Amino acid sequence: MNEQRTVKVSKYLSKHLRHQPDRIGLTLDEAGWVEIDELLAACAAHRFPIARDELDRVVAENDKRRFSIDGTRIRANQGHTIDVDLGLAPAEPPAYLYHGTVARFLDAIRAEGLRPMARHDVHLSADRETATRVGARRGRPVVLPVDAGAMHRAGHTFRVSANGVWLTAAVPPRYLRFPG
Repeated sequence: MNEQRTVKVSKYLSKHLRHQPDRIGLTLDEAGWVEIDELLAACAAHRFPIARDELDRVVAENDKRRFSIDGTRIRANQGHTIDVDLGLAPAEPPAYLYHGTVARFLDAIRAEGLRPMARHDVHLSADRETATRVGARRGRPVVLPVDAGAMHRAGHTFRVSANGVWLTAAVPPRYLRFPG
């Protein structure tokens, strides 16, 4: 499977395991899981066949580890816009986490902080490099350090997904460090 096909399969899976499972006739359980055989049949029925070895490769080799397989089931690790309970326990974050964005959003972030928008949670990275890659998807990246330790001490809840993405409901502006 070439890189272009890998990306295409990953995006297709993300769309249907995070946002629109019903579009291809899938019903995820309350934790976001679906049977792999059911997923592959639905993909084929909607003119996007995925071989099991392709699926396994995308899950294993995706640099963001977007998906998890548990026995005969698969789910997206985070980023859902549909209602799922990933069952992630609260966790104490490191002192600082990072959020990748672009300059055009900075005024709104200064005013409102980080909000989940269409997602269930704000996504934060454990390191600057990952946050830089996240921000670069939308243009020239700006990385905002988040004083996660202070947030945690103030009672904000954090959880960490299977792929190392830190999740929290929102980040008020006072916990952000802005450039310049």
